[in-house]
Amino acid sequence: MAEKNILAYFKSPEQAEKALEQIKALKLVDSSINRFDGYPGDGSDRIRNPITGDFPGLGYLTLGGDFSDRDAAILAAANVSASGMSSGGQSDETAGRDILLTVVIDEDDYEQAVAIAEKAGALV
Repeated sequence: MAEKNILAYFKSPEQAEKALEQIKALKLVDSSINRFDGYPGDGSDRIRNPITGDFPGLGYLTLGGDFSDRDAAILAAANVSASGMSSGGQSDETAGRDILLTVVIDEDDYEQAVAIAEKAGALV
């Protein structure tokens, strides 16, 4: 039995779970749903006053990053997502897709599984 892998990016966990429920009717070998982020840590768990609060930097407040390296924190703060000055524009297909559905499926059902994921809103 030959297997193929699918990496499908969704905007919400509910979309990924809906697609996975339909894919489970096929010859599914393994699957997982995960949220991913480009920055380490959980960052701030409450809103703080940046004037009086003790916080490590802009990346911590706006990106939820916990940086062990000061240079990495400065670089992250330079990202347009930290300032909120850019939303990626109307044509940015990848914006907001931070849910990853990973599927290992029998080769015979690969095309059908991809179609299910795309119909559920995935970028495959």
